[in-house]
Formats: sequence, structure tokens, C-alpha cells
Amino acid sequence: MPSLCRDCLTRFEDAPRCPSCRSPRVLMHDELFELSIAHMDCDAFYASVEKRDHPELMDKPVIIGGGRRGVVSTACYVARIRGVHSAMPMFKALKLCPDAVVIKPRMSVYADVSKQIRAMMEELTPDIEPLSLDEAFLDLTGTARLHGAPPAVMLARLVKRMKDELGLTGSIGLSHNKFLAKVASDLEKPRGFSVIGKAETADFLRDKPVGLIWGVGQVTQTALKTAGIHTFADLLRWEREDLTARFGSMGERLWHLARGQDRRRVSANVPVKSVSKETTFFEDTSDPDILDGHLWRLSEQVADRCKAKGIAGRVVTLKLKRADFSLISRRLALRDATQMADTVYRTSRGLFDQVEGRGPYRLIGVGLSHLVSEGDADRSGDLLDPDGARRSRAERATDEIRRKFGADAIRKGRSLR
Repeated sequence: MPSLCRDCLTRFEDAPRCPSCRSPRVLMHDELFELSIAHMDCDAFYASVEKRDHPELMDKPVIIGGGRRGVVSTACYVARIRGVHSAMPMFKALKLCPDAVVIKPRMSVYADVSKQIRAMMEELTPDIEPLSLDEAFLDLTGTARLHGAPPAVMLARLVKRMKDELGLTGSIGLSHNKFLAKVASDLEKPRGFSVIGKAETADFLRDKPVGLIWGVGQVTQTALKTAGIHTFADLLRWEREDLTARFGSMGERLWHLARGQDRRRVSANVPVKSVSKETTFFEDTSDPDILDGHLWRLSEQVADRCKAKGIAGRVVTLKLKRADFSLISRRLALRDATQMADTVYRTSRGLFDQVEGRGPYRLIGVGLSHLVSEGDADRSGDLLDPDGARRSRAERATDEIRRKFGADAIRKGRSLR
């Protein structure tokens, strides 16, 4: 059986230890040197960067996130053993792990490290589809001749370089499509390297829970369970037409994934689908002035990101989370796409005013979706808002002043609330 030492990268046949360095970290699989679609996921990325930069934290539980009112961005594996996980409210995380060291995210540092990892990936293949700062799909099809080694060897070399040069670890999933590569990368974290071949796909999936499917959250899982679908074997009993009739486009996707089929290509140019910003309050609030100030600041941040990317959105979304963690979401389609903070703010404010009851709220968020090019945005005036054009001109002038003199050169009074 084809085998590979993950430590010295020696290739050999059928041995539990590497014949060159005697390492037990050996990969063995019939299709090991034939597969070329991979998913690389850094291990507890933010926390690992902090431990690397602060060695005194190495053996301590570390949580990256906001204050007690925020949520966990990520947690090291010491904290995860205690039950802490990403997106958990911070107060719950600290109940589970009261001795944790809580660190505010240093996004600029993480972004710089991510660029270093991305540069290493680009030495392997141009076909990289980043999902976030710390994970990406890679397609190494046809690169064996270029590198003189099959994709599995180059991927093992990648995570070895990450460890040796950056002091960080990652886990690799290798398979014949994106879905299975993503599944494989989660099987043996941290420092995992898992392979799912074509021949074993059906047997591997059959007894797995449908929650294994990336993108199938609690709401979808509940709907599937209501239909008697708990595992991939349950999915296989459904006809394609019946799944589609019951679950729409998701049903079509589920039919294919139940059979281990995923025709999506690894694409380096996946379009952005939405732009959003949200904030979690230090204390729950119903104060209308505070909430209005946050609505403006979030709208401005969303608009600034759209302007920087040359895009605009046709749908404005308002997100609110009450003190009991119940979530409220409202959205409105605009007649014309926009990238103007004034339009985003006025629309989200209108949505907020329609919400029944009044808080208190622990989180508020604003977003733009159904994105288009900025050339198709803010083209026509609103007859019901004759001052809209004047406000747009003022906003463009404000943008120009900030470009010249800095982001704090000019502000609206409402942003100071």
C-alpha cells in the first residue's frame, strides 16, 4: 500500500514506521498518490498565533474574543477540552473554563500570518479558494510533473513548512472533491492528515450524520429529522425528485452529496455574496440614542467596505439579538442597489422601527446582499426623498476628505452617540 512519512516525506510501501527516520507519523492509503483536491485548515489559528508569540501561554487555556459580553472567536485545544467552542457566548465559556486567558483578536497580525501561509500555498498551485484567514481549498490536479511529487507529498511539505517556518500547525483533508476534502480535514485535528478515496466514499458516508454536511445548520437538521432523515443512509432512500420537492435546491444538493458527488470547482475568484458588520454590547440596551448611533456606525462601515471593493447591494438586512439570545432578522429589497451609508442607515432604521417591542438587545448588525458592480448603483433619485441626492453628494465629499486627511477627519454627530 502506498505510504508517506509526514516527518521526512519519504515515500515507501506498506510499513507502520518510516524506514528512513523511524517516525510513526505515516500515511497509508491505496489512493494516496492519486487524489488531488485538498482542504487545509489551520489548528485553532488565532489562539495558536498568540501562543507562538507569547510562549508563556503555551500550556494554558486561551480564548480569543471580546469581553464577557462578546462571543468566542476561537479557543485553543486546552480550552476546547473543557467544552469551549467558537461562537459560544463569552460568559458561558468562562463558566466552563474560568482560568482561561482571554485575548482580544489582533486581526492585522492574523491577516499578515495568513498572507505568509497563502504564499506557501501559491508555490504549490494557483488554484486556491480561501474560505477565511485560516482555511482554503487547493486543487493540485496536474502539478505532480511540475513538482516532481504527487499532491499528497506537497501537502505534507506545506504543513511541515508552516510548523518549521511559522510555528503553526494545520490539518489536511485529501479527497476527490471539495465536500469530502472538507470532511476529511476535520477527522483528526489537530495536526491531522486524512484521506477519503473514491472507492471507500459510499461506505465512509453511509452511517454518518447529515450534520456532517458543511452548511447544514441546526434549522436544516431539524427539518431533515422531521422528514426522518438522520444519516446519509436515510438520504439514499429518497428519490431525487422527492428531496427537491420537499427541500428545494438544498434537496438537489443533498441527493448528490449523499452519493459523495460534488462538482464544484476550486475557484480562486469566488464572488462575495454579502457585506455585513455587527457589534455586541457590553451591557444589554434599549436606549434609542445608543442603538441609533450603532446603526449609523455599522451602516457606515458596511458602505465603506462596499466602496473599497467597488460593489453595491440591493438588499439591506437588520439583525438584532435580544437578551435571551432570540434572534430577529429583517430585510428589505431596494429599488436601486446602493453603496451609500445614508441609504443603508435610513433603510435599516426603518426596519428597526418596525420591530415589535423594544429590547433590550445584546447585539445589532447591518448588512448588504444581492451584490452588483458599483456602476449599477445609486443611479436614480427618489421622488419621495428630494434631499437624497444632496445627502449623497455630501457623503461623497466626506469620503474624499477622509481619503486625504484620515478616517477621523470628519464625522456625523450621530456617530458619537
